Amino acid sequence: MLTVTSVNVNGLRAAAKKGFVEWLAGTSADAVCLQEVRAEEAQLPEEVRAPEGWFTVHAPAAAKGRAGVSLYTRREPDAVRIGFGSAEFDTSGRYVEADLPGVTVASLYLPSGEVGTERQDEKYRFMGEFLPYLKELRTRAAADGREVVVCGDWNIAHQEADLKNWKANRKNAGFLPEEREWLSRVLDEGDGGYVDVVRGLHPEQEGPYSWWSYRGRAFDNDSGWRIDYQIATPGLAAKAVKAHVERAATHDERWSDHAPVTAVYEM
Repeated sequence: MLTVTSVNVNGLRAAAKKGFVEWLAGTSADAVCLQEVRAEEAQLPEEVRAPEGWFTVHAPAAAKGRAGVSLYTRREPDAVRIGFGSAEFDTSGRYVEADLPGVTVASLYLPSGEVGTERQDEKYRFMGEFLPYLKELRTRAAADGREVVVCGDWNIAHQEADLKNWKANRKNAGFLPEEREWLSRVLDEGDGGYVDVVRGLHPEQEGPYSWWSYRGRAFDNDSGWRIDYQIATPGLAAKAVKAHVERAATHDERWSDHAPVTAVYEM
């Protein structure tokens, strides 16, 4: 069995003070993918920088206090790669991958964007470079006899079932037609060639949501978005036996505005 968890920690130093350390100590995951770490490695407390029993790789952004992705694995990776060969984005703390036996696990933090601003242009540039890389990664992995799972905050709700208030968000970043079309390409058998693992296991479910705004009573009302995905090659997706969102019992027990998304693969 291979258990993989992905979570946007919304600042790892803050999350560590609110329950992440205890969560990590209790998880049964073999690999944990973190996004929005927002810290240099030296700024992290020891118990999250290099916790006992884990091999870690941290890929902070060159811009201090922004983005940042990390990978925690129970066994030492055969290889680790930061970035995806992009002159613009390889130092932006948005992508890291590690080779484990039979599978490449990646942590992705796709730009969130904001309609009518440079941030949205940045998001589109990232998307434009990242899809060709995903295809290349799939081909390279297949040649090596390995599968791929790209976990993370993709910052796009793909379908109407992936956010509670979809009608009110049709012109907002994260649910724009061109963003959703791009994700459809990632998941197109004849294009990107990947599979949405959670949706594959829960095809009829609303959500399960993985992010809730801190504003209002979004969490209490389960008025959320499903933007955190495990996107896998078909061979690995077919081995997924269960997947769920580790939603906190109460608002006060949350240590991030996102919840961990966990999938179990029968290898």
